[in-house]
Amino acid sequence: MPDENLLSTLEQSLRQARATRARLAARLADLELEAEKVRTELNEVDALASQTEMAMFRILSSVLSTQAPTVPSDTEIEAALRRDAARTNQAAQRIAVPRHTAPIHADVEIKTDRFLDRTIPQSAAMLLREAGGPLHVNEIYHRLREGGFSFTGQHPTISIAVSLNRNRRFRKVAPGTFDLVIRDAAQAS
Repeated sequence: MPDENLLSTLEQSLRQARATRARLAARLADLELEAEKVRTELNEVDALASQTEMAMFRILSSVLSTQAPTVPSDTEIEAALRRDAARTNQAAQRIAVPRHTAPIHADVEIKTDRFLDRTIPQSAAMLLREAGGPLHVNEIYHRLREGGFSFTGQHPTISIAVSLNRNRRFRKVAPGTFDLVIRDAAQAS
């Protein structure tokens, strides 16, 4: 008798273990299907981002092709931003021309590779968080170069300004100067 009870208990335990395993296997299959859907969506978002980036480079190339390969001033950056806003049907703001612009230097020494695989908005968000306040695009450019960021265009400061102006995480606080929008929300609390 005791052996029959023990055997019955073990059989019941085995059935429960198999049922639990079947449930977990079904759940795993559902999760793998969901993961595949997420991977597909990520690939679609990556493709869309690549298309957007290519469109930005085409716009910047057309803007910059008429200019000599010199360091752009804040006035030129602001003009490029206004042209970009007009092309994307955004309302252009009137922007005062600054009296003094910090120069950019081509001989910036690369100190790390922390921005090597990042986009301009990702890198700029990190820099603005670290700075604790707004930065001019020339300062952002210097810090990005020091962090190993590689620019492909002739006018990297215009690329920075256009990228930050198009991204909702950033706001323009002065000509050629940007800050994080989230900082305003944190300070308002």
